[in-house]
Amino acid sequence: MTALWASADAAAATGGQARVAWAATGVSIDTRTIAPGDLFVALTDVRDGHDFVADALAKGAAAALVSRVPEGVGADAPLLIVPDVLDALGALGAAGRARTGAQVIAITGSVGKTSTKEMLRTVLAGQGRVHAAEASYNNHWGVPLTLARMPAETEFAVIEIGMNQPGEIAPLSRLARPHVAMITTVAAAHLEAFGALEGIAVEKASIFEGLEPGGTAIYHGDIPQSAILEEKAKACAEVLISFGAAEGLTCQLHDVKISGETTVVKAEIAGEPILFKIGAPGAHLAANALAVLAACRAVGADPAVTACDLGRWRPPGGRGTREIIALDPVEDQDIALIDDAFNANPASMAAALDVLAAAEPVHDVGRIARGRRIAILGDMLELGENEAALHAEIARHPAMGSVATVHCVGPRMAALWAALPEAKRGARAESAEDLAPRARSLIDAGDVVLVKGSKGSRVSRVVDAIRKLGHPRAGDEGEG
Repeated sequence: MTALWASADAAAATGGQARVAWAATGVSIDTRTIAPGDLFVALTDVRDGHDFVADALAKGAAAALVSRVPEGVGADAPLLIVPDVLDALGALGAAGRARTGAQVIAITGSVGKTSTKEMLRTVLAGQGRVHAAEASYNNHWGVPLTLARMPAETEFAVIEIGMNQPGEIAPLSRLARPHVAMITTVAAAHLEAFGALEGIAVEKASIFEGLEPGGTAIYHGDIPQSAILEEKAKACAEVLISFGAAEGLTCQLHDVKISGETTVVKAEIAGEPILFKIGAPGAHLAANALAVLAACRAVGADPAVTACDLGRWRPPGGRGTREIIALDPVEDQDIALIDDAFNANPASMAAALDVLAAAEPVHDVGRIARGRRIAILGDMLELGENEAALHAEIARHPAMGSVATVHCVGPRMAALWAALPEAKRGARAESAEDLAPRARSLIDAGDVVLVKGSKGSRVSRVVDAIRKLGHPRAGDEGEG
C-alpha cells in the first residue's frame, strides 16, 4: 500500500521530531478502529490519547503523534513528538490539502450536510478519485483529520464543516480552502449558542471566507435568511448559485414526486431544464440534490453522469434509511422501519414526518386490520429557551394528519405529547431505555414506523429493539 505520510514529510509539516523513520498508510484517532500502518494521533478529550499509544503500537500502528513520550513506550519507538497534538493535526491537514490538486467542495448547513456530502461522494466517484469525510467528522478535529487522510492523487474532495459555537466554521473553511462552498439551509439547531436564526445564518455564511480565488458559493435561496447568505457570498465568491423553489433562483425546483423508494425531480439549472431521480424518498432531498448537481458542474464533473448517478445514492445509516423488518419468519408480516435516529431539529423533524406521510402502510396483514403510520420521536436538543414551544409546534405540522400514533421519548417531548390530539397520543417515556423493551407492543405488521430524535435522546436504542424483532425469511438463509 502506498504511504500516505513518511516520517520526514510529517515532521516537516508539523515542525515535530521523528526519533526513527517510519511510513504511515492512514491516520487514526481511535485505537478501537485503528488499522495496521496508521499514524495514531494522541488527542486529548475525555481521555488522554497518550494513554493509548502503547495499545496503538501493539495493534500495528506505524507511529504515534504525541506531545511527550508516554509511559510504557520506549524512547526509540516510532513517535512524532510535537508541542501540541491538536495543532499538529491541523498542520498535517493543511499540508495534506496543499499537496493535492483536488477540486474541493465544502458543505455546511443546519440540516442535510452529511446526506449531501454522501450524495456528492456517490456521484463524483464515477468521475475521479474521491476523498470525503467519514461519518460526521466535521468539527475542529474532524476537518483536519479528513484533510490529513487525503491521498495526494485525490481529484475531488468533499469536506463537511459543522459548528456548535460562533466562530468555528470560518477557520475550518480556511483550512480546507474549497473551490466550492455550499450551505444546505439555515434552521433551528444550536439555538442555545446563537439565540436566533440570523446568528446561525451569519455563522453558516462564514464558510465562504475560505473560498479559493474564483470560487463558487452555493446557498439556499428559499429561506428568510437567504439575504444574509447572499451578502456574504457576494463578498467572498466570484460565482453565486442560489437554489430552491422560488422564482429567479439559479437552480429552481419545479416539481417533486415521491414514488415508492425514489424521488423524481423536475428542475432547472441556469435556465436549462433537467429531470432526475434520487435513490431515496423525501421531498426535502430534492433541493440538496439540485445543489449537488450545481456543485458538480462547478468542479468540472459531467452533468449527465452526475444526474444519472443520483439514482444510486442511499441515505447514510440513521439518516432516513428505510428497511423491511420481518416480524414472522413464515407469514408475510413485515413492518417498514425508517431509521432517522442520528439527529433532529424542527426542520429535519418536519422533513422526516413528510416522508412518513408519503409512505404507504400495508393493510390486512397484522393484528390490526389497517396498517398505520407510526412516529416514535425523541427529544430535539440544543434549542434554547423556546424548546418547549418548538416541540409542541410539531403537532401542527400538516403531515401529522396522516400519522396514526405518536410515541414520545424524553422530557422535552412531553410538550409535543400534551399538544397532540388525544387520539394520536401513544406511549410517553422519559428515556429510550424505558421505551425500547416495549417495542413489540407499539407496532404491528403492515405499519410504517419512523424513529427520529437527536443523537443525545438515544432513540437509536428503539431502532435496535425493533430490528431485533426481525426474523430471516424462510429460504433467505443463503448457502453455507
